[in-house]
This record gives sequence, structure tokens and C-alpha cells, in this order.
Amino acid sequence: MEFLGAHLAFRSRWHKTDQELCRHSMSFILHQALRNDFFESYLYLLERESLVKLYALTSQVIDGEMQFYARSRNFYKDVPATEEGMMGDFLELSDTDIASSREFLRKFVGGPGKACTGYALDCGSGIGRVSKNVLLPIFDNIELVDMMEPFLEEAQNYLEEGVDKVEALYCYDLQEFTPVMKKYDVIWIQWVTGYLTDKDFMEFLRRCKSALRQNGVIILKDNVARDGCRLDPIDNCLIRDIFILRSIIYKAGFNILSEQKQDGFPETLVPIWMIAMQ
Repeated sequence: MEFLGAHLAFRSRWHKTDQELCRHSMSFILHQALRNDFFESYLYLLERESLVKLYALTSQVIDGEMQFYARSRNFYKDVPATEEGMMGDFLELSDTDIASSREFLRKFVGGPGKACTGYALDCGSGIGRVSKNVLLPIFDNIELVDMMEPFLEEAQNYLEEGVDKVEALYCYDLQEFTPVMKKYDVIWIQWVTGYLTDKDFMEFLRRCKSALRQNGVIILKDNVARDGCRLDPIDNCLIRDIFILRSIIYKAGFNILSEQKQDGFPETLVPIWMIAMQ
């Protein structure tokens, strides 16, 4: 990045000031406020995008993009390539999740003015749980993308006879993945956008928009915070509220066609929403 050197220099200088000058001073709170305001303004100019302000997360909790992405990858190294692993030990909720996803998808495919059923892309596919149960029964061809190679290897067994419809398996982080232009009727993105920073999330959606065919639809299904934004300390996943999600979606150039909350999950869990965009 053009300004990366300056960015790192500023971060280093402020960190030194924190450690050496202000830790035992009554001016520490004032210093922190100035530091926060400085970086919020600086990162806004650096990224050239008026995104939702998540400075406290992106600059302090996340502590830099490289560490943020590395922690997510390290977490998934220990996740088994099984349905239980994909559901985070909530396997009993898989059937409810699948049924709601199928019903939501049917609103947008297979009719006049709706998406065709030629190609679907499963983003953050894992072993292909969504592909097998939601996409394969509808689409002629599917493709899967996930950052973990063991998951994609297991997908070739897990999908059973449906593997004949799999045209490609992509082992990529989504922040580095560019889908084929104008190829897909539906792009399904489930439980993965929390592993992207706001900027990378928005840019990924923009690339996906270019990958849609006529009447194509992107369906996002993810955990949604009840208010604001927080970082899950277990898997290092950002959980954004619905207003933040909408803001990023609109800034990526989409219109929201429909929103629906997932029913049938325990109220003690984080709410899950499905969002269709075009």
C-alpha cells in the first residue's frame, strides 16, 4: 500500500509514547483521546472510504490487519473438517438453518425476472454443508471457495454424488479472492464476512457484484449483533449489527431486496439474518 510505511511509523511513535511517557501520568486519558482521534482521522484519509467508524475495533482490538487475519486462520487450523466443526458444536441447529436457507433462496431463483439456476458460488464453504443441502438441489454447477485446504479436500468426499456438479474448488482468503466476472446466478456468503475488515468486506462485495449474471443475487447469511459491533474472543470474528451491515452493503453499490431473521434458534445465541442483495 502506498502509505504503509507512514502508517507503521505513526503506529510505532504513538505506541512508544503510550509506553514511556504517559502510563503513570494523569494525562494518560487525554493522551488516549488524542491518539484515538488522530488515528480515526488518519485511517479515514488513508482508506479513502467513509465507512462506518469502527476505529476502536480496527485499531485496538484487532491490532492490525495482519494479526487479525492470522488469528482467524489459526483458529480454523484446529476445527475438524466435519459437520460438527462447521456448525461450531451446534449440529442440532443445522437442519433448521438449512430449511430456512432453502425457503429464503426460493424467493429469488427460477422464475421471470429472477436468477437462473446455472451457477452458484459458495463463499466460506467449509466442507460444503450449504452447497450440499441448499445449492446442489437447485443449481446445475457450483463452485466453492474457502481459506482452509483440508475443508476443501473433505468436500470432495462429503458432497458424495453431488461432487459431479462441482466445477471448481478455490483455496483463497476472501480478501484476496476475485470470482469470475459475470458467471454466477447466486453467490452465497454464510458465516464468513466477520473474518473481513470493513474495507475488505466492502471490496469483496464489489468484486462479487461484477461476478453476477443478469438477475443474479448475492445472499448473505451471518451473525448480527444486537447493537454496535463486537469481536468474538473465541474465533476472532467481528459481529456487526444490522445497521453497520446495511451501510457496508449500500456503499458496495447494492440494493437490498429482502431481509429475514433466522427463526428456530435459541434466544441465547447471537441473532442470525439473511440478506438478499442485487
